[in-house]
Amino acid sequence: MSIRHTLLAAGIAALCATPALALEAKKQVKVDASADDAWAAIGEFCGISDWHPVVEKCVLSEADGKVIRTLSLKGGGTIVEEQVARDDASRTYTYAIMESPLPVDNYQSTIHVIEDGGTVIAWEGTFDAKGAPDADAVAVIEGIYQGGLESLAKKAGH
Repeated sequence: MSIRHTLLAAGIAALCATPALALEAKKQVKVDASADDAWAAIGEFCGISDWHPVVEKCVLSEADGKVIRTLSLKGGGTIVEEQVARDDASRTYTYAIMESPLPVDNYQSTIHVIEDGGTVIAWEGTFDAKGAPDADAVAVIEGIYQGGLESLAKKAGH
């Protein structure tokens, strides 16, 4: 086999072994509030029950030194999430889903308040589809983000 064929075969093998890129969902909203006030409205990790319209209740716990929230959803269902990073000075936190009825796997998301000529709340995540087509999984997550951001905008007086 020539060097050219060997390199071509190695390139094809590497391409086949590379995992698929994760799906992404991103939403943001500009709010009529200071960045500090918007961050206060988002609240602590379990504060999501105060502003997300589908979250009925949030219970905060700890496991192996990690902060965990268990979300009870209106209409039924439970989501368990782990906070993986938080930076109040930068007004951001990142979390990962541990258990969920959502059509996603390997989900990690960040919510961030940005001050840049106004205040923007950005919510974005990466994940793999699970038991649903990619487009459906993205639509579900984008819908969750949109519902939460619209609620936050109303709280901020937007």
